[in-house]
Amino acid sequence: MRAELAGLRESALAEIAACHSEGELEAVRVRYLGKKGSLNAILRGLGAQPPAERPAMGALANEVKEALVAQLDARGGALAAARLARGLTENRVDVTLPGRTRPRGHVHPLRAVEEEVVDVFVSMGFRVAEGPEIEDDFHNFGALNFPPDHPARDTQDTLFLAGDDRLLRTHTSPVQIREMRRSKPPLRVVVPGTVYRRDELDPTHSPMFQQIEGFMVDEHVTFANLKGVVVHFLRRLFGPATGVRFQPTFFPFTEPSAQFDISCNACGGSDAPDPACRVCRGRGWLEIGGSGMIHPNVLRAVGYDPEVVQGFAFGLGIDRIALLRYGLDDLRLFYDNDLRFLGQFPF
Repeated sequence: MRAELAGLRESALAEIAACHSEGELEAVRVRYLGKKGSLNAILRGLGAQPPAERPAMGALANEVKEALVAQLDARGGALAAARLARGLTENRVDVTLPGRTRPRGHVHPLRAVEEEVVDVFVSMGFRVAEGPEIEDDFHNFGALNFPPDHPARDTQDTLFLAGDDRLLRTHTSPVQIREMRRSKPPLRVVVPGTVYRRDELDPTHSPMFQQIEGFMVDEHVTFANLKGVVVHFLRRLFGPATGVRFQPTFFPFTEPSAQFDISCNACGGSDAPDPACRVCRGRGWLEIGGSGMIHPNVLRAVGYDPEVVQGFAFGLGIDRIALLRYGLDDLRLFYDNDLRFLGQFPF
């Protein structure tokens, strides 16, 4: 056994010295000192030795093990130091080189305008509501007093889903119906969102665009309240000197109904319109949105008594406001996702 231990020590030390990686060193350790290693194999024969020699053989085996462990630790430290030095050399970073800037994303200009609009209404006591973009006929048309033969129901205007009466909402007004059906007056709600219509994409039209709608329902709500809210909003957005006018129009869901315009902010406006103005085309006024008192039939459809409560509603396009805000004349710029364009709006 003495000769076996001596031979094991000599061969193990030679293999440890020849290791060039920490993986090789670990393999040597397992081969000689592991549970099934060579040293334990020799020690299992210790019981066959004469009793008088066993203590000496056990002590010799421990010496061999300690020598191997010490050599393994020393070689392992040397290999780790070499690996670190090699990594520092091969992966050296030249701190004098210029850094690589990473472009930062930011809010889309349409979303920035939407947030600004919403903030104005929230400051007036309105809360924000959202609803599904896939709607049914009742919420998108029926409850809003659209007759069955109304042109807006035709596939020329509405994108219907195949197989049932579901459709992509054509306005945010369905959320008005949902909010009134789930809540009782008083209500002050503003609804931003994406809407869809069968329009060809051109400088002033898009099959997908952004809209925001607001409504108020309570006892003794009048058209004067509607005008006060709309005028305050428009002057907060476009400036205190902005001219605002209301013109009669027709919507199925409001009665009376009114279109509201602002004086052109690109030329002399309503006081001195520029005939060559590309924004208002010499009219001096710009159409912004529609409004009116909520039709009694709409109030009845949501379970309200029009003899007890009244309300007003208004809606306008975020895209239209963004075009005016940034002095643009092509809606497609907002949807082309051209980073050269979007990079000009670092909000």
